[in-house]
Amino acid sequence: MSTINGLPAHVLLVHVIVVFVPLTSVLLILSALWPAARRRLIWLVTALAAVTVALTPLTIDAGESLEHRLGSAPAIEIHADLGATMIYFVVPLLLVAALLIVVHLREQRERPLSRVITAVIAVLAIGCGIAAGTQVFRVGESGSRAVWGAHTDSVAAATVAV
Repeated sequence: MSTINGLPAHVLLVHVIVVFVPLTSVLLILSALWPAARRRLIWLVTALAAVTVALTPLTIDAGESLEHRLGSAPAIEIHADLGATMIYFVVPLLLVAALLIVVHLREQRERPLSRVITAVIAVLAIGCGIAAGTQVFRVGESGSRAVWGAHTDSVAAATVAV
């Protein structure tokens, strides 16, 4: 899939990733730390994580297709290299969400996991959430520089000249 209604698919899909990764990360951490939130949000968090995992390779493929159409440049290659790693950050979100489902189901059945195990899962959620949020920022920032870098540099130079 390289285009959607004539627009590059990457340009559209990337916005889903940029919204879903931080949203999933925040809700995952909240669900890990606050049992009341977990009871209400765990299925939503898991669905968001699953959609994000499914869309990430599609977004990467669409980006590679766009790169082939536009040609390569150093900034685009940096963005593509960072973007290719995104799957390694979103899969752990889904795995930790699955662990939180286990915590949730055990709590519902009044057979909760030990506090140590629950704490370890919370630490994993925090680590995975922060890592995924940071990486999506890095990928997005490099993509912005690849697209707008020359434009913003010329605007900055014109502003300094005035």
